Amino acid sequence: RGPLRKAPGPALTGRAGVFSMGHRPGGGDAMVRGIMQDLGSIDAWRDSLAEFFATGLFVFVGAGAVIVSGITTGGDMNAARLVAIALANGLAIALLVYATSHISGGHLNPAVTLSAALAGKIRPSKALMYVAAQAAGAVLAGLLLVYVVPDAWEGDLGAHGLGEGVSVGMGFTVELVLTFLLVFVVFAVAMDRRAQGALAPLSIGLAVVVIHLVAVPLTGAGVNPARSLGPAVASGLWTDHWIYWVAPLAGGGLAALVYQVLFAPEASEA
Repeated sequence: RGPLRKAPGPALTGRAGVFSMGHRPGGGDAMVRGIMQDLGSIDAWRDSLAEFFATGLFVFVGAGAVIVSGITTGGDMNAARLVAIALANGLAIALLVYATSHISGGHLNPAVTLSAALAGKIRPSKALMYVAAQAAGAVLAGLLLVYVVPDAWEGDLGAHGLGEGVSVGMGFTVELVLTFLLVFVVFAVAMDRRAQGALAPLSIGLAVVVIHLVAVPLTGAGVNPARSLGPAVASGLWTDHWIYWVAPLAGGGLAALVYQVLFAPEASEA
């Protein structure tokens, strides 16, 4: 859920934004060269490893907050538990984006990574390496939760699911709109050279807090396919899981296109 890129400080001010790659493949040969370049690059593997660890830590904290807060409330979702979950997820994202911004860009979210690839901020081949690393880190985090949480407290291990009375269409729309919000914020505060980059991780973290305050009772607040994947694998709960991939990827891609076309520096200079 939130990126920065190697820069003097948390954010980069160049045209390519925080990802600072800005590579747009020019055909099949260029794509093949990009894949071979990334697979043979120590930097690409190191960056992917950072995504693996950071996404895993986020899922461990985010899903862990759902589990632990449920213990104190007997599983009921009251206002105090909702705020606790929102703060845990938002603060974790802010901290981990700060921690990895100078290494990988601090994506921590396949929806962010693939939106960046769509906007030409990162090579597709490296984006796929990131997504694979994020998914693997999330699954490992889910399995670690199985190990550290007593059986009596596991529940669904923080797996996402639709709330009572929430239809598939409602849930899909919530996930799409709120992922649009998240990715739009990411592009605005972390990829636009005009932004105050030092505040980007905090802004992204606050966006995650707001999203959770709205979406937890409705969908569990996915907006990050990796966050949904880890607990689903660990708990075996796959009901409506496709929503937590398709809607965030669609919402993130739409946000990237809207921002690049209407609000990016390139658009204003056209």
